[in-house]
Amino acid sequence: MLFRDIVGQEEVIRQLTRQVSEGRLPHALMLCGPEGSGKLPIALVLARYLLCESPENGEPCGHCHSCHMTENWAHPDLHFSFPLIKGKSSEQPISDDRLTEWREQLGRTPYFTPNDWLADLHAENQQLQFYVSESDALQRKLSLKSSQGSYRVVLIWLPEKMPPATANKLLKLIEEPPAKTHFLLISQEPDAVLGTIISRTQRIVVPALSEGVIARALTERHRLPETTAQNLAHIAQGSYTRALELIEEDSNRREYFDLFVQFMRLCYMRNIKELRQWTEQVSGMGRERQKHMLDYCQRLVRENFIYNFRCEKLNYMTEQEAQFARNFSRFINERNVIPIMEEFAACRNDIEQNVSAKMVFFDLAIKIILLLKK
Repeated sequence: MLFRDIVGQEEVIRQLTRQVSEGRLPHALMLCGPEGSGKLPIALVLARYLLCESPENGEPCGHCHSCHMTENWAHPDLHFSFPLIKGKSSEQPISDDRLTEWREQLGRTPYFTPNDWLADLHAENQQLQFYVSESDALQRKLSLKSSQGSYRVVLIWLPEKMPPATANKLLKLIEEPPAKTHFLLISQEPDAVLGTIISRTQRIVVPALSEGVIARALTERHRLPETTAQNLAHIAQGSYTRALELIEEDSNRREYFDLFVQFMRLCYMRNIKELRQWTEQVSGMGRERQKHMLDYCQRLVRENFIYNFRCEKLNYMTEQEAQFARNFSRFINERNVIPIMEEFAACRNDIEQNVSAKMVFFDLAIKIILLLKK
């Protein structure tokens, strides 16, 4: 992967490569921006650029010894640090324990979310965090000499997941780093990072991508029709990661749309018999798909409410969803939109807590029947 393989962000890349070429790249950078803007891909290629023995034209050369080693993001002077989940044992995990899974994810795509990483760890219902043992492991690594005798790069993903004890230990490393050592921090919530760490890093803002940039990437890299690419780019709201998810979710989204339409029509008609059948069908989907469907339903309720304002730029719907909204949106108004959203959210929470799906969805149906009449 090279800088030219990154979607958009040309100005950020020019700024970073210029700092490297002029020998004034700070030893600690924090790349901040919304999900899917390309922070992690930029950090990865910047690490490769720093480790490259003979960079050419603002890119890693691609053929030196270091570039060959970083093809699979394995290099003795490239260290990764990322949040994990607590295992069953009492020992605190460190990034090296899951380095194989991490590199496999980077090999698939560097555009992924914390939820994707949790799925790789088979722990969708747990919370990611760093442990104190992570800072200790980094200290041990950086106490050794550089393998290649040049730069060392430490890439830290989501430093906002560090509790104070871990962050304070990392602070000592950032304050007095070993020679030729660069820290690259990638954050989606920089305000949640320990203030003393923020004060010792240079913040680089990686903005959300424009719809045009995302649409062009979808057309050129995924061979999507131009109209489809533009529509997905609009729905993605500046996130290339979300755009990729939309491509993969297309078949699921059509199924969720059909279920949502059927559900709302049956609730409006107060057809209890067929609502029980709908409940039976959805109950057999599996909990993860049920949660995804409920997330989709909440989004579509929001879009239908916004549709009433007749401002297309505020809506993020496919053509099929927009056609349904032309007739349905009038039933979602200021009197019921918040209660409906709350009922879908409560339903999702119950499903996550392993409450009986049949009971939860039928209860949801009864409540939506009443709310649609408001």
